[in-house]
Amino acid sequence: MSQTFSEETHRNLLARIPQCTGRAIADWLRAVEEGPALVRFEEKVSWLRHEHNLAYGHAKAIVHEYDLRRAARKLL
Repeated sequence: MSQTFSEETHRNLLARIPQCTGRAIADWLRAVEEGPALVRFEEKVSWLRHEHNLAYGHAKAIVHEYDLRRAARKLL
């Protein structure tokens, strides 16, 4: 069962990711963009977790942010 994070929790996770992983959010978003053409949210999370050894919460926050930004680009 998937967890749902509040907006505040999402922002807090994003703020900690660079410190915990040594990579900027932009680098992680690029990794998702350039990674395998996975469709489902949980597939992307699983790929990040296994390919880059990320914690579930961090992987989920990265994919969620990626999807938010991708949706915002489509609206323009």
